[in-house]
Amino acid sequence: MADAIKVLLVDDHQVVRRGLRTFLEVQGDIEVVGEAADGAEGVALAEELKPDVILMDVKMPGMDGVDALRRLRELDHPARVLIVTSFTEQRTVVPALRAGAAGYVYKDIDPDALAGAIRSVHAGHVLLQAEVAGALLSHEETGSGPGRGGTLTEREREVLGLIADGRANREIARALVLSEKTVKTHVSNILMKLDLADRTQAALWAVRHGLSG
Repeated sequence: MADAIKVLLVDDHQVVRRGLRTFLEVQGDIEVVGEAADGAEGVALAEELKPDVILMDVKMPGMDGVDALRRLRELDHPARVLIVTSFTEQRTVVPALRAGAAGYVYKDIDPDALAGAIRSVHAGHVLLQAEVAGALLSHEETGSGPGRGGTLTEREREVLGLIADGRANREIARALVLSEKTVKTHVSNILMKLDLADRTQAALWAVRHGLSG
């Protein structure tokens, strides 16, 4: 499976890892390359195995999922991290997303939807279940009110709308007939003008203020 999405499983429950592996191994485009029982082991295996996507629980003994996310970001690891957990509280959701998670889903997610989520975050999209998006929006403390949207140029508003639709920079560039470098510049300007930390907050801001498709 030379072109398969390489996935690393990080969860302290062996039965969960076994269930995920059993399902994912029947997917023709997904390959499970390793398993870890805590965040520290997950970070070490991520450096060794170079996965494309990491499925990570939040609450684990030793180094938890949020600390593992922060460590991966410090290492500038390119893997996209999809949180798969049973914890729904804001105090769990928000730190994980702000630490760099590309998506957050619950363990009761339909198996086919989970496979779709893996493909989506691998493609560069931000993926949040509806309840997760609501939790992050209600916790939002960025100070970016709707009036700040008026400082965006028309092109920046177009880019922001496509971010909210889950488009990666390459897709935005194709849709707007721009170079990826130009799109990256627009994204940086959007984050600066709206005083937002990342694409996830930008996507949620756009949804909140009616800029999504």
